[in-house]
This record gives sequence, C-alpha cells and structure tokens, in this order.
Amino acid sequence: RARKSLQISREQIREAIGELRAMVALLRGSGSEVLHAPAPGLGELDTLVRFAGRAGVDVGCSIAGQVRPLPAAIELTAYRIVQESLTNVVRHAHASRARVSVHYEPFALVLRIEDNGRGADPVPGNGGHGVVGMRERATALGGNLTAGPCAGGGYVVSAHLPIGTS
Repeated sequence: RARKSLQISREQIREAIGELRAMVALLRGSGSEVLHAPAPGLGELDTLVRFAGRAGVDVGCSIAGQVRPLPAAIELTAYRIVQESLTNVVRHAHASRARVSVHYEPFALVLRIEDNGRGADPVPGNGGHGVVGMRERATALGGNLTAGPCAGGGYVVSAHLPIGTS
C-alpha cells in the first residue's frame, strides 16, 4: 500500500512540476514552446479514479445534470479539488471506499467527494495545506468549499462553483 501511495505521489509530483515549468515559461514570455497539452479537466476524472483504485480504494463516480463545456478555470479547479480529495483519501483516510459526485446545475457545478475512512486528523493543526488550497481555488472563482468528518464516519468535501449568472 505504501509503494502504491508513493507511486501515485511521484506521478502527481511530475505533473505538478510540468505545470510549474509551464507557468514559469509563461511568466518569462516563452510559454508557447512549453504548453503542449491543455490543462486537465473533468474529462480526466477516470484517471483520478484509476490512481485511487491502484492504491486499493474502491472509487465510485457519478455525473448528474446536463454535461456541457465549462470555462477552463472551472474545469481545472474541479479537477484539482477531486484530485486533492482522492489524494487525501489514499494518503490519510485509511478508507476502503470513496465516492465522487459531479452535478451540473444550471448555474453551478457541485462536487462531493466522500469516503468511509477515519475522518479528520484528531490532532488539531496536524494537517497540510490541501483543504486550504482547495478552498482558496473555489473562493477565487466565487464559489465555496466545505470539508469535514461525516456524521457516520468518514470525511466529505463539498464544493459549489458558480458557472454563470443566475
């Protein structure tokens, strides 16, 4: 299990380094040579589910509502929230199951990621910056994110990302 978790971490680190290189190239004014692929989005949810599955977590995924193209910032933020949530499930939750729900509402995208793991870290302040980063991403788009233990055990992350004016 530790080897699988390490392998997933390495793959995510490689991806993050690639994104950082692309960002630095853009800031330097040479981004056109570096950006070969579009930013990840909800079309790549299967990849995230497979990552968690290889680490031994049974992940279910459901999509509801009218699936449609979204602004790139919403796509990337939604992908990163699911990615960070599943990474936390694999690394910290000791969960055997997780569920990812994506709901396309008329003017919002609603995400819910929950697991049957041990819930929040019992030591206050012992966590990293993952939930804070997810919350900042959602807030930057005018949305919100909540995260915390479920009443019956486990942990849940819920995000509401506006995608238009109501």
